[in-house]
Amino acid sequence: MKQSLQLKLSQSLTLTPQLQQSIKLLQLSTIELNQEIERFLAENPLLEREDAGDDAPVPPRGDGPAESPSSEPAETPGEAPEHDGPDFPESPADWGSGSRSRDDEDDRDFQDVQAASISLRDHLNGQISLSPLSDRDRLLARLIIEALDDDGYLHQSLEELLEIVPEEFEVDLDELQIALHQVQSLEPAGIAARSPAECLELQLRALPPGPVRDLALVIVREHLQLLAERNFQRIRRATGCSEDALREAQALILSLDPRPGLQYGGDDAGYIVPDVIVRKVRGRWTASLNGEAMPRLRINQLYAGILQQNRGSAGALAGQLQEARWLIKNVQQRFDTILRVSQAIVDQQRQFFEYGEVAMKPLTLREIADELELHESTISRVTTQKYMATPRGVFELKYFFGSHVATDSGGAASSTAIRALIRQLIDAEDKKNPLSDSRITELLGEQGIVVARRTIAKYRESLNIPPVSQRKTI
Repeated sequence: MKQSLQLKLSQSLTLTPQLQQSIKLLQLSTIELNQEIERFLAENPLLEREDAGDDAPVPPRGDGPAESPSSEPAETPGEAPEHDGPDFPESPADWGSGSRSRDDEDDRDFQDVQAASISLRDHLNGQISLSPLSDRDRLLARLIIEALDDDGYLHQSLEELLEIVPEEFEVDLDELQIALHQVQSLEPAGIAARSPAECLELQLRALPPGPVRDLALVIVREHLQLLAERNFQRIRRATGCSEDALREAQALILSLDPRPGLQYGGDDAGYIVPDVIVRKVRGRWTASLNGEAMPRLRINQLYAGILQQNRGSAGALAGQLQEARWLIKNVQQRFDTILRVSQAIVDQQRQFFEYGEVAMKPLTLREIADELELHESTISRVTTQKYMATPRGVFELKYFFGSHVATDSGGAASSTAIRALIRQLIDAEDKKNPLSDSRITELLGEQGIVVARRTIAKYRESLNIPPVSQRKTI
């Protein structure tokens, strides 16, 4: 085979580092953008904030849930233990590790413990620490607490928990049963239940006795499935109660919390920083950038002056200066693009801002891309994890896009508007004779909106609205 050289011309698209950075910044959320900027500030001395003292980011609220300071008194040296047998470790996490010295928690800052962010386990362990229990009983109670899920339920059986305890501690099933009752007596009521029925029963037992409460207890213990199926006639026949009494018992049961553990959060709350604020100015809905979300960056003049005086020997600084300029330009371009897209969305959805979800019109990314002469992928990046603060609430920009459904008049209705209409119809329905999906389809058809019954069912489920059989009341 004879070798030869050939010249060939071809076109290819090369992403420059500046363009790559621009695309990356565009798809970041505001919080992620600030984290990225902090990285640049730490690595590039030629970049600084215009007002570093005021604009420094607020540090995150800890790496995990705060722990309640222990209120257990320290043991007196030489004092006899309160139980027979081997010494129990301080925490269930130390099973098999032997006894260990207690950490000195007196120096911990109690102000760091915030009631709003305390975890369920910390809340329960704090109550156990104050209870008049022996060390052995207290540890078994903490073993139960560690096994609870985020809803406050105990899904493991006592027999399974017993297998965790080393044999040398000689714990029997009766002791675990007593520990379970101790935990179930704590606040919030309903904690450490092993089923929804037991959770509701624990909450009812914490209420003062009375005819309504006693009937509710019977229903929860024996007829909870019938109540879920709205089979009120069978409940009345089984209990012999009147319709009014059953109605009051049902209202009491519905007022209970089936997930008592959720009121205590273990994870830090996620905060949304809106990128754009929408207001009505002189009769026109206008989008403007949120100044609090925009980092104000500039070139460090001290280093820039040094670079100006030493042009020939400042190669590294020259590269960092160019990087700083790129970043400042790309950050500004990011927010300019967000503002352009947001204003286009506001112009398209102005009826939503006037009348709410029922007036939302169908809108696609392609329509905004064609209007602004941008690529559809750019619109997708801009509308992901970017938020708009409006008089009607804070919405992700993607919220304003949705599929469409044909109408008799030849137009289209957005899926968001149809969901809003479904919710309106169900909110106004006769609770004794609720609307079926077929009936909702007919009612929307009377308004000129052609929707299949299965589509209504899908939209209803997305709104977390139960089917007609579960919405019927007495």
